Amino acid sequence: MTDTEPLTSNVRPATDALITIRIIKSFPYRNVKNLIIKDIDLKSSTSQELFDQVVNEINTTGGLRPYRNVQYDSLKIYTKAHGSKSMNLVINFENDEEWVIFKKGDSIGDKSLWDLGIQNETEISIFNWDDYVEYKKNPEEKW
Repeated sequence: MTDTEPLTSNVRPATDALITIRIIKSFPYRNVKNLIIKDIDLKSSTSQELFDQVVNEINTTGGLRPYRNVQYDSLKIYTKAHGSKSMNLVINFENDEEWVIFKKGDSIGDKSLWDLGIQNETEISIFNWDDYVEYKKNPEEKW
């Protein structure tokens, strides 16, 4: 018998996971709101389905009303459970090739979240791609 307990991210099965969605309204002003999605089946859900679910939550939840005026079109992993976090508090600039899991018009929306590397307690950002590219050129924060 070992004295160590399993990591909380490994306790829940992939068919009953919990993920955090970081809704990014503005990169320079760091307007970010978290949305917790519980009981998601990572093996059968696609990134397109996750995107549609998040947009629906934004459009129907009263507390997310200030976030409705952004045209969201992309999902990207911010951090994986027990992994290192980005130095940028808004979005992770690294790993665009591997960690962008949904972008309008791309075929990656057909893959399951599990196949895209999403695990329990992963944090995912939803944002507007053009705003991201512009902010990445000059990551200046405003107050």
